[in-house]
Amino acid sequence: MKAINFNPADFESVRQIALQFPDSSNSLSHYDTPSIKIKKNLLCRLHENGEWLAVRTDFESRAAFLEKYPESCFITPHYKAYPYICLYVNSYTTELLREVLETGYKAIIEPKKK
Repeated sequence: MKAINFNPADFESVRQIALQFPDSSNSLSHYDTPSIKIKKNLLCRLHENGEWLAVRTDFESRAAFLEKYPESCFITPHYKAYPYICLYVNSYTTELLREVLETGYKAIIEPKKK
């Protein structure tokens, strides 16, 4: 059984930044965890264990964040194949959070041409 133990207040700083993006909206994700979507695309969500956030990004930015901010950023096996990065709750600065959210927003609205 999965541990579902989160505090929605831990998502408040994320919400305040993410809702400034055009086409952003409050949403609920897996296990009714708070999330933000851009149109219908998931930008970020609080994980149901309450310990970290999953934030959309691109693979290049993810690699840079993992290298530059190892105390805040990590990746789980589940997200390895997806363009997301994980941030420990309350381990990041507002500047880092804003930067990660902006890369996610851009990844959603400006998909890479193949």
